[in-house]
Amino acid sequence: MSRSSPDALNGPFRRPEPTHRRRCEAPGCAEAGEYRAPASRAELNRYRWFCLEHVREYNRSWDYFAGMSEEEIERIRRSDTVWQRPSWPFGRFGECARHPNARIRDSFGFFSEDEPHRRQPARAMSEEEKALAVLDLEQPVTFEDVRRRYKTLVKLLHPDANGGDRSAEERLKEVNLAYATLKVSLS
Repeated sequence: MSRSSPDALNGPFRRPEPTHRRRCEAPGCAEAGEYRAPASRAELNRYRWFCLEHVREYNRSWDYFAGMSEEEIERIRRSDTVWQRPSWPFGRFGECARHPNARIRDSFGFFSEDEPHRRQPARAMSEEEKALAVLDLEQPVTFEDVRRRYKTLVKLLHPDANGGDRSAEERLKEVNLAYATLKVSLS
């Protein structure tokens, strides 16, 4: 194809011409089947192919709700009005809540009437508490407990034991600083 051809710009994006034409699925019809119609209610994504005359005839006689009870038809109709999403009548959603403000996320306690349920403000951790957290220890603790835990962690995190793992080295540095802090405070 030459570059000056009008099809040169659209060439890669054109749909290829079909190599075979569908025939109309109506018995005795030799026309091309260019129009699709759903095969059945259970198979809406599978199609039958007809010519224009026969697709009009098929669509006129096709009934999605054939063989369904009134209750089934009403259920499908109501479900289709909200695109098959769950729904509930107005005013019913809040019935499950014990308190009218239960659905409100009240992080600061502005709407709560019960004082005991208010959250206590977070307290800053002291250097000793941070060091104990690094060593995975809790108060009350003696210097001997700290020393034992330190020895265990040093053996686990030593570069020779971890093949030079950088994360283990960083953790070992934190453990050393925590031990130094606790050594000063507990001595």
